[in-house]
Amino acid sequence: MTNSTLRTANEAWGFYGNSSAFADADAAWAIVFPAIAKVTMGSAEGVRDFLDSRQGRHFADDVHNGLHTGLDLGAAIAAAITRWMGWKIDRNTAREHGIPKGLPYLTGFVGLYEIMAEAE
Repeated sequence: MTNSTLRTANEAWGFYGNSSAFADADAAWAIVFPAIAKVTMGSAEGVRDFLDSRQGRHFADDVHNGLHTGLDLGAAIAAAITRWMGWKIDRNTAREHGIPKGLPYLTGFVGLYEIMAEAE
């Protein structure tokens, strides 16, 4: 596991592309990347690829919802992380993506993207 923050490889989509609608995308990336890496213990590549994915876009939507409730950016990101860590991978998601059932949603998807990055 690395502690480095990688730049997005998908400025137009994913978390980075969607976060430009509610914040400075670079500032949001600087907060969200290490926070997700810490809680999931995922690799830098796995975190980046998760954030650059469709799931990363949905994660940004969740952060945006937190901002609309009056949270600042850091608190909105923390709330989204807590929510995504509270959701568990269900049987259908496990079957569709090959992520073990019962893992926290965020950990499962970061791990999936980590494995995919290693396979490349």
